[in-house]
Amino acid sequence: MAGKRGARLVRSRLRWAGITIAGIVAIAALLLVNAFYFKPFSIRVLFETAFLKIALRDPELLSSMRLLEQFGLTFHNDDLTDVSPAHTEAMNALLTDTFALLKEYDRAALEGQTALSYDILYWFLENQVDGIRFTWHGYPVNQMSGVQNEIPRFMASIHFIGSTGDAEDYVTRLSKVGIKFDQLLEDLRLRESKGIIPPRFTIEKVLAEMQGFRETAPGDNIMFTSFSERLGRLEGLDAGARGRLEQAARAEIAETVYPAYDHLIAYFEQLRSKAREDNGVWNLPDGDAYYDYMLRQNTTTRLSADQIHELGQGEVARILAEMDAILRGEGYAEGSVAERMIALGKEDRFLYANTAEGRGEMLDAYRAIITEILAGMPQHFGRLPKATVEVKRVPEFAERGAPGAYYEAPSMDGARPGVFYANLRDVRELPKFGMRTLSYHEAVPGHHLQRSLQGELTGVPTFRRILGFTAFAEGWALYAERLAWEAGYEKDAYDNLGRLQDEMLRAVRLVVDTGIHRKHWTRDQAIDYMYSNTGQAYEGVVTEIERYFVMPGQATAYKVGMLKILELRDRARQALGDRFDIRDFHDVVIGNGDLPLDVLEQQVNRWIEERTTG
Repeated sequence: MAGKRGARLVRSRLRWAGITIAGIVAIAALLLVNAFYFKPFSIRVLFETAFLKIALRDPELLSSMRLLEQFGLTFHNDDLTDVSPAHTEAMNALLTDTFALLKEYDRAALEGQTALSYDILYWFLENQVDGIRFTWHGYPVNQMSGVQNEIPRFMASIHFIGSTGDAEDYVTRLSKVGIKFDQLLEDLRLRESKGIIPPRFTIEKVLAEMQGFRETAPGDNIMFTSFSERLGRLEGLDAGARGRLEQAARAEIAETVYPAYDHLIAYFEQLRSKAREDNGVWNLPDGDAYYDYMLRQNTTTRLSADQIHELGQGEVARILAEMDAILRGEGYAEGSVAERMIALGKEDRFLYANTAEGRGEMLDAYRAIITEILAGMPQHFGRLPKATVEVKRVPEFAERGAPGAYYEAPSMDGARPGVFYANLRDVRELPKFGMRTLSYHEAVPGHHLQRSLQGELTGVPTFRRILGFTAFAEGWALYAERLAWEAGYEKDAYDNLGRLQDEMLRAVRLVVDTGIHRKHWTRDQAIDYMYSNTGQAYEGVVTEIERYFVMPGQATAYKVGMLKILELRDRARQALGDRFDIRDFHDVVIGNGDLPLDVLEQQVNRWIEERTTG
């Protein structure tokens, strides 16, 4: 009753002021329209409208974040993201307009988190606008990623099913796969007309992947089996309704999804005869400028290809010396470091059985490693995430071309945990002494800790919770591997060798990525360099090198980012002395979400100054 009286009082006062509820709605609508189509009255409004304008055009992103579901909004969950050239051009125009609008605000008048948000968004938009000239460079379908393997993963892992409505949306999304693939084909043909054609090995591997996916019976396809499994967990869903939903999903896979793959397979089969040699992007139109841009985008620095190449060579030499010393201490003195690591990785004591049982044991071991280190993290961090992390196997259909592991962040509403995906195509590719450092990189204190904390940020614009910078995120994850060792979680000499072997991989990447795309190294030359320095399994090396061909510059971000974080930590320790607290330092580094490295440096310098003068 009191609530009703209060509502009547509010309405009475509004009428007294000459304002009606309809008037308020109209005013609110006008403010919203103004914010969307004109310069918002507040930069904080711009931060949110800029994000919304992009996100509302990307239903798959919205479903992944599960941001709107918290407010009962699910309109996007039955649609797929447009990948047509027209949509791409529209997004370019939107980014250009938003950047122009951002520059109308006075940066000098901002402070605190608002100023930081401005700097992050400015860097991102400037970089995106600079890259518009390279819109059609790159390979949207390749052996590492692309619509052809992202759609099955998205449907099986991201599309949430917590109600019958969610299940119906799932089926509707399946019915739109053909439309998305038609858009993709239009995009691919446009790139082809501009001379942007993938290397031959990429086409061969993409065809093998798609053909393998296509040959699976609809009822055995991951898009159906994951759907059926989740339907089984729905409360209140009777057998008849479940059967109808399963029948509809199976039919869409057979009649819509598979024909879409057939069309894409046919396109790549005819493209095979036009395939480029296995060259770096220097062979594309304006390829050198494109590579310079990709280095800037991925490292968020102005380091040149030659500087990165030389940095990598120096790091390779340093790590080789450290590994050699450990190997000699354990009685392995004959042969190169790589040869000794290869021999070590073949010893039975370091291998799980390449069987279903062995794979299960490996997953359990990953989980135990993560549980152990989680217990000690309060000693190194002031804030820890609420989100949990699970360990799962990379979907079998995608294993062959997928990396050794990857991480998928939790949803914003907490409905989906973080997931560390381990590639178990051949467990002999990763000896037991490499498992700890991989867990620390992908889960804790690496990607899971950092990405989850970013998603749980409060009091900042939404874009700050999702925007990613490769050098920051991967640099942190590589730093996390070292941090775990420093914290005593790799006391065993062989585990430390595993850590150094992984760091060697990231150092070698600086050399081979720049070698391929700037110094015109061949695929075989790059493979030989990596194999002769890392001591990793040959098949894994081939997968790595082929990844760099289709993702130019990305692999350089890890080591560049790690070295910057270590540089900032050393600077802080030297400046603060006894006042240095590792927990505070870590909170400063990852407490604001992903940052370009120069913006991160500004934040750490400000923190040092405050601690020094405070």
